[in-house]
Amino acid sequence: MEIDQSRVLDALPAMVWTANAEGHIDFVNRRWSEYTGLDLDQVRCSGWQAAIDPQDLPNLIESWRSILASGEAGEMEARMRRVDGQYRWFVIHCSPMRDDVGHIVEWYAISTDIDQRKRAEETLRQDEARLTAAERDIRQTIDTIPVFVATYSPDGTRTFVNRTWQDYMGVTLEDAIGPSGKTFPHFYPDDVERNDAAWRVALESGEPLTIDVRVRRADGQYRWHTSRRVPHRDENGHVIRWYSVGIDIDDQRRAEEALLASRHDLGLIINTIPVMAWSARPDGSPEFFNQHYLHYVGLSIGQSKDWEPAGPLSEYWDLTAAVHPDDVDRLAATWEAILASGKSGEAEARLRRFDGKYRWFLFRANPLRDEAGNIVKWYGTHTDIHGRKRAEDALKRSEAFLSEGQYLARMGNLSWQVATGKVTWSEPLYRIFEFEPGTLVTLERIASRVHPEDLPLMGDMVERAQRGDSDFEYQHRILLPDLSVKHLHLIAHRAHNDSGPIEYVGAVLDITQRRRSEEALEKVRSELAQATRTMSLGVLTASIAHEVNQPLSGIVTNAGTCLRMLAADPPNVDGARETARRTIRDGNRAADVIARLRALFAKRTTIVEPVDLNNAAAEVVALLSGDLQRNKVLLQTQLADGLPLVGGDRVQLQQVIMNLLRNASDAMVTVDDRPRLVVLGTRLGEDGKVHLFVRDTGIGFDAQGAERLFEAFYTTKAEGMGIGLSVSRSIVESHGGRLWAEANVGPGSTFSFSIDEYLRAESPPAHSSGAISAPTSSSASIQRGFS
Repeated sequence: MEIDQSRVLDALPAMVWTANAEGHIDFVNRRWSEYTGLDLDQVRCSGWQAAIDPQDLPNLIESWRSILASGEAGEMEARMRRVDGQYRWFVIHCSPMRDDVGHIVEWYAISTDIDQRKRAEETLRQDEARLTAAERDIRQTIDTIPVFVATYSPDGTRTFVNRTWQDYMGVTLEDAIGPSGKTFPHFYPDDVERNDAAWRVALESGEPLTIDVRVRRADGQYRWHTSRRVPHRDENGHVIRWYSVGIDIDDQRRAEEALLASRHDLGLIINTIPVMAWSARPDGSPEFFNQHYLHYVGLSIGQSKDWEPAGPLSEYWDLTAAVHPDDVDRLAATWEAILASGKSGEAEARLRRFDGKYRWFLFRANPLRDEAGNIVKWYGTHTDIHGRKRAEDALKRSEAFLSEGQYLARMGNLSWQVATGKVTWSEPLYRIFEFEPGTLVTLERIASRVHPEDLPLMGDMVERAQRGDSDFEYQHRILLPDLSVKHLHLIAHRAHNDSGPIEYVGAVLDITQRRRSEEALEKVRSELAQATRTMSLGVLTASIAHEVNQPLSGIVTNAGTCLRMLAADPPNVDGARETARRTIRDGNRAADVIARLRALFAKRTTIVEPVDLNNAAAEVVALLSGDLQRNKVLLQTQLADGLPLVGGDRVQLQQVIMNLLRNASDAMVTVDDRPRLVVLGTRLGEDGKVHLFVRDTGIGFDAQGAERLFEAFYTTKAEGMGIGLSVSRSIVESHGGRLWAEANVGPGSTFSFSIDEYLRAESPPAHSSGAISAPTSSSASIQRGFS
């Protein structure tokens, strides 16, 4: 009865596969599929490679090709992946099946698990390598350890000394071994006889020898050494060799002598250190308390001399009476755990002072063990940490306040290591950027949130940081997943680290609400300004008409009354005379109104004070920076060093500067084909006066109409009132200076004014200050300017 070959191969308890004459797999049995998790359809062509460890695949393919090329049976080794992802070593035996004429018609292969064998081989190889290394290390160790190592024959003849022995003695190995070595004078004369006698006894008895002797160094100095010699016996118990080590104990001997001499001083130190020190027996019962401990609990040394476990100190050692009730259970449990574990430990608790007050202490205990590892004593200290605990509490409160403040202010802080790119964020920043708290933050992840239009700003920041700039400050937007936009203000400072990597620390403020408020305010202000500009001239005209109209109406009325009185029969001369007087009075009233209007436009004297024009200009720049940024204007300053002070009214001069800067900004509103650049500069002119100029790249003006720019109510702006430059010129001229305008060679224009130095401006000529009086009260007036 014929049996299906695949059923036979599936029944085999081994991993079997077959391939055609070209080497392409055409069958895998059930065990192979179960192990790899791959079926026949998945392993056809090159799919079987997924079951091979990538590190072994190249060699396996090369071996398979070699077997195919030879046409002979062969084997390969590789790690195969189990269905659970684990790799195990297999040897794959491949054998061809030929037809009647000898042609290969099929390849049969069986994969055998050899993982245990491979691991054993690897372990053996590692053991052999370790053994070789150990032998080398042992010899090197013997030659380099800082002790004398020597071997002796059973009769006491030295047969070997290590390199340390040779270097210390200053002799070669040949001089130190053999018969000549016995007569080598290396012991202190007073120790020779004692050492020889002890050595003879050891050789005769076969018992180990330990002796302290002074050994001469190559430079002639003697140092104490402990010599330890032990016999090595054969299986019959006969001594076949002696091994010896010599350890330098000179420092130890001197230390022991110093220790004996310093015991008294040590007692004084223990009793005077500002720490509560104590010792206890292995079971935890107290043995010693220093003076500081006794003083804290309110006992004297005399009271503790005859102390027993049930004595007056037991309540303090038990801790239940001296420890704050809230800390008793925790501290007692810690002490019991320390005793049970036999390891060092510590805990914090409040201890009661002799006056009843509690203070925080750090309780520490360390065991002292003997050579066998048994605890022979406990040593401990109680360190006063009351101040530290208060500082920690204050720090926690401060951190809580900071966290709450950052939350309320919508602010977070960060640090950034430029070299590694590591970014550390505070919790509020995760909330601002809407990142999952605690997740890894990188520059790339931050950039994914930055508004596309503001990415160049971030690139500039990174570039400046990589150059090592000390500080930078930016305002940019982030675009959140829900497409909402936030405005952020970043301020960063380079941390002071001369030798370490560059690191920046900074703060990020969410100014979205502020920006929205500013935009709303700007909108309202713009609408108000437009309404004001529309109304201002009419209001001024109405005011003048009202002031003049009242006396004129009186004149007309009185004149009519006078005519009627004179036309009466008989004429009322006295009444007409009185009416004429009232007419004259109303005429004078009209004249007074005209005089007051003339006085409003008349020249007035300006208060002179020393003014730093650079400083005044810088303050104006600070006030206008927000407006300039909103208008996308780039401001450059070219303020001359060493500029002399000028004489004048600081606020009025700042209003002039503000008006010039605002005009320059307004002149570039429609400019889109070039940078909106404003240059604010100062210099000392050849005429000895201080000059200030504002140059823009705006729309400019016709050079022939430059003087018209300073005429009242003349403007080139659709929404302008035309009084800003007129008032500015009045202010400058009232300071004895000059204000003028020039068209640039390129786009834009330059407005300049000059003013005398302070010493030359003590009594400036009076000039008209214009129809609008410049405020002089405070810098708040600067913000109003000529809007």
